Amino acid sequence: MTTTVVEQASQRFGQLGWPTPRLEDWKYTNLAPVASREWRVAPAILPADISAVTLRDRAVAEYVYVNGVYAPELSTPNPLFVMAPSTREQHYARYADYANHPMTAMNTANAQDGAFLQIDASVNGFIHVIHYSTDGYASNPRNLFVIARGAQAAIVETYAGTGTYFTNAVTELVAGEGAVVDHYKLECESIEAFHVATMQIHQERAAAVTTRAISLGGAIVRNELNVALTGEGASVVLEGLYVLTGRQHVDNHTVVDHARPHCESLELYKGILDESARGIFDGKIIVRPGAQKTVSRQTNNNLLLSETAIADSKPTLEIFNDDVKCNHGSTIGQLDEEAMFYLRSRGVGEAEARSMLVYAFASEIVDRMKVEAVREQVRRIMFRSLPNHLPERREKER
Repeated sequence: MTTTVVEQASQRFGQLGWPTPRLEDWKYTNLAPVASREWRVAPAILPADISAVTLRDRAVAEYVYVNGVYAPELSTPNPLFVMAPSTREQHYARYADYANHPMTAMNTANAQDGAFLQIDASVNGFIHVIHYSTDGYASNPRNLFVIARGAQAAIVETYAGTGTYFTNAVTELVAGEGAVVDHYKLECESIEAFHVATMQIHQERAAAVTTRAISLGGAIVRNELNVALTGEGASVVLEGLYVLTGRQHVDNHTVVDHARPHCESLELYKGILDESARGIFDGKIIVRPGAQKTVSRQTNNNLLLSETAIADSKPTLEIFNDDVKCNHGSTIGQLDEEAMFYLRSRGVGEAEARSMLVYAFASEIVDRMKVEAVREQVRRIMFRSLPNHLPERREKER
């Protein structure tokens, strides 16, 4: 990273300051509990037990960062994915907008270690990046993934930790012409943690990206996902699942920018909310004047398991030409009474019937995950977070 970028980002954060609910993009989320605390920055690697989240035996490479610092003794890197300095110079901080987004500016000004991966050929298996945090620390991890023309890769980001801490992460993903990328973000932070993350995806001609954001932990969580379809014929699938209980607050903010013709975006986010949890989906699809033949669909569905849970849904379309096929929609509801009656009438107990319906609602997202280890991890954490509503038995893989 150049000194100029750091200085510019630092100056810009000084001008923007912490975002507040007075800003339209932040009206659902208040970061005052984060901004008001004094956080430590890890001077060196701290011991950490990552046994609950490591997938070392199943990943082709695993990179571990503790409080924003690379932990080589916990990692199993692969020399095939080392990024050339010229590639880093070409792409770093070129896509995530620190001029207009304060938390991206904060990260760019204070960026710590992170995975810089260059993938020049198709990868058989998945790459795992773990950001683990401990009590009292703030970290600004930074990732850059560059997938070359025609290459294929699966990348999994996991965020976890113990205690009360603050993670402010930025990931830039560049998919070259014809590249195929299967990306996962697992946010399974400590229930007392604060998590803000921005992911910026840049796609060139005919690149195909699927990204799934799973939010299961954290006290206050903000997920920003921005996609720029800058090459003709590019396509993206965005799927999200947030499973919340207690007083958890998760804000999903997405923007898909159709800049070129013949591009396609499919977006499905689903929320399961119990007790006094609050889940937000604020999604925007932009279709530029020159982006003819755009196909876009955006859907947000929420399942409320209690009378005190809250779901906010704001899907938006901004279309600047007529030659498109676009639609959006959202639902907020409770368990289907007819489905409950059907199951009960066939001898299924009430608790088990509720479990079956909740799990079926989530399975539309979980079952489509291609990486088996990720599917298992998500199911395991879901069972732990909603014990009263999910079946204890392990479902067989399809």
